Amino acid sequence: MIENGEQILLRAEGREYFAVAGDEKPMHTDLGIVDLKAVPGREWGDTIASHKGVGFTVVRPRAPDLFRHMKRTGAPVMPKDIGAIIAYTGLCPTDVVLDAGTGSGVLAAYMGIIARKVITCEASEQFAANARKNMQKAGLHNVEVRHADILQEMEKLQGEGLVFDVITLDLQDAALAVPGARKLLRTGGFLATYSPFFEQASAVRAAVETEGFQDIFTITVSEHEMEYSKRGTRPSTRVGHTGFITIARKF
Repeated sequence: MIENGEQILLRAEGREYFAVAGDEKPMHTDLGIVDLKAVPGREWGDTIASHKGVGFTVVRPRAPDLFRHMKRTGAPVMPKDIGAIIAYTGLCPTDVVLDAGTGSGVLAAYMGIIARKVITCEASEQFAANARKNMQKAGLHNVEVRHADILQEMEKLQGEGLVFDVITLDLQDAALAVPGARKLLRTGGFLATYSPFFEQASAVRAAVETEGFQDIFTITVSEHEMEYSKRGTRPSTRVGHTGFITIARKF
């Protein structure tokens, strides 16, 4: 049953809209006005009609929906790369995560759906404010967005006595944060960095080796969508580099 205040996704005729169940303000669309106060008490998958009689299916939002609907403030980490980070760090519901380079908060949101707690740090006040709104929109109350320089914040986090199971770095100078990351990771914890350029990935690799991390590897993740046409079926010719992922573990 859908409760008052829950985030919902409304779909109709190939279009979709984010909303809040029970919101006093109705949702205005070109398919009609939807009374959101009528949603609480319904079941997921029910249909609610607009004033034009168009039926909207009420769906529980999932991570890919957040990726499409979050307000972007920069180039986000793509789902294919997020999947690799989650898989290779073994992110689980008991984990406490530190994320740096929040941006729009896409990676933090994906991890927040799984992990117990995520603290994400963003140096830009504008980006941090937008990321907070995105977390509210996603209903992720376990994701804390801090407006902070990660190098300074790491010292504060040590003072708070916090220890993390996974740390992710999406920073231009991620290599500089590696020493602090090792101090904050619990034994057996994972560090994952995302670097768009060879030079940044090489700097990270050198830093994790210097700091004594183990089980280190760096990968790129390729993804080809299949194209279906009257002529035939083939992988898409669109090839785009996103970034290099470095995974390292503390022992």
